[in-house]
Amino acid sequence: MQSQDRIAAKIVVASQHYPPDPSTTAAIMSEIACHLASTHEVVVLSGSPGALPAAQTGSGKPRVVAIKNRIAGKGALVRRGLFEFLFVLRIFVALMRQLRRGDVVLTVTAPFMLPYAVVAAAWMKGARSALIMHDLFPDVLVMAGMLKPGSFVAGAMRAGNSLMFHALNAVITIGRDAERPLLSYAGMTRNKIRFVPNWATLVPAVRPVTSDNPFRQPLAARFIVGLSGNLGFTHDPEIVFEAARLLTDQPDIHFLLSGWGIGFDRLTQLQANAKLPNVTFVPRVEDAELEKLLASADLWIIPYRKNVAGVSVPSRFYNLLAVGRPVVLVSEPEAEAALTVVENGLGWVVAPGRPDQLADAILMAATSCDAAMAERAVKAASKFDRSVAMSAYADLIEELLRHPSLSEQR
Repeated sequence: MQSQDRIAAKIVVASQHYPPDPSTTAAIMSEIACHLASTHEVVVLSGSPGALPAAQTGSGKPRVVAIKNRIAGKGALVRRGLFEFLFVLRIFVALMRQLRRGDVVLTVTAPFMLPYAVVAAAWMKGARSALIMHDLFPDVLVMAGMLKPGSFVAGAMRAGNSLMFHALNAVITIGRDAERPLLSYAGMTRNKIRFVPNWATLVPAVRPVTSDNPFRQPLAARFIVGLSGNLGFTHDPEIVFEAARLLTDQPDIHFLLSGWGIGFDRLTQLQANAKLPNVTFVPRVEDAELEKLLASADLWIIPYRKNVAGVSVPSRFYNLLAVGRPVVLVSEPEAEAALTVVENGLGWVVAPGRPDQLADAILMAATSCDAAMAERAVKAASKFDRSVAMSAYADLIEELLRHPSLSEQR
């Protein structure tokens, strides 16, 4: 009878971001869903409208159910919150229709209300639930200055987290630093936590710096400092701009900025006022151009605000390493990416809120003679392998299909 139940059980993936959405979260969730679909029935509840890429359709692929969703700009907080609340309600209704006893539902912390709905539906239907912890709320909102640590809202969210973590069967962390804040919740036990880091989507190999690179070609400077990707509430755009301002007397150093999000809106505003000669903006690039963009710079910056440790991990980090580029990471030294940088000798870690330290690190990088850093970056990126991560997800899902709780088997 147990064998028949396992055959009947399916996996439901609930995610606001899924192809054709070009975001990193969408790519990660689709990779996981497609891998699991090779051995199990997988249904994806997706909040991203549009036609799926050809590689995402056909036999052995997940069945994707589109859930009505509207996304407001990150600056329109009230509208964004309303749209996300409505989306989460629709996901809850869809899960109540889709889930059967013994199924497994996998979700992610975007939007932050989604895991609560997923866990509630799984509990009501007798299914098992797993959460991929990309960001920890309300800590992210406190870190961004949007909530006070002792506020009623922050307290209510933490109370909700305790209930959610108690009901969850598994929590997948993508950073080693996430375990400590998770275990501060009464409902969380170490048995439920699995560390499965994200992976590089580009093949790890040193890409040489070439003058004919289309992103580098228009720039006369010898040393290019890059910033790319989504800059959200956890990032600090102003430290990058202030570092550029401090380095305006260094004609050999130029900043190449390409991305989106509220942080890039702020950078655009700052540059419109200051018109720094050592800063160039490039529109967001498509996936096909990402490798060329990442290969165009000599050094890449990842700028976090204070208190990032255990709260957020930069997924873009792995692709920067994959092309063989050192990084300057703005964060606390105990954060996951900072640990990786220091342990492998991949660049520099500077304190949040210190543009002078960031400028000094960039100057050190521009005069560095450590040619082996590129090889070390590629070697480190090779450790964050897609196949290893997929095997870890498959093993976890298999355990959840076999057992109602990981804590019961350990």
